[in-house]
Amino acid sequence: MGEILAAGRRRASLTQAEAAVRIGVSQSRISAIEADSGTLTLNQLLALFGAYGLQLQAEDRDAPAEISSGSAAEW
Repeated sequence: MGEILAAGRRRASLTQAEAAVRIGVSQSRISAIEADSGTLTLNQLLALFGAYGLQLQAEDRDAPAEISSGSAAEW
């Protein structure tokens, strides 16, 4: 998850310091999350996804493949 967040931050053209300001944490906290996402809280994850323009998607793992792989536009 840390690698995904770091890549998302870079795609959003944000430094760690800028990302930290957007979600109200320190730059060192962003660095720690990117290095070890085991310390990431759900609130921080959602805030970072929002700041980076990423989408979090949840799927039912028991759903048939044609349903779980469909796009939101098909719903």
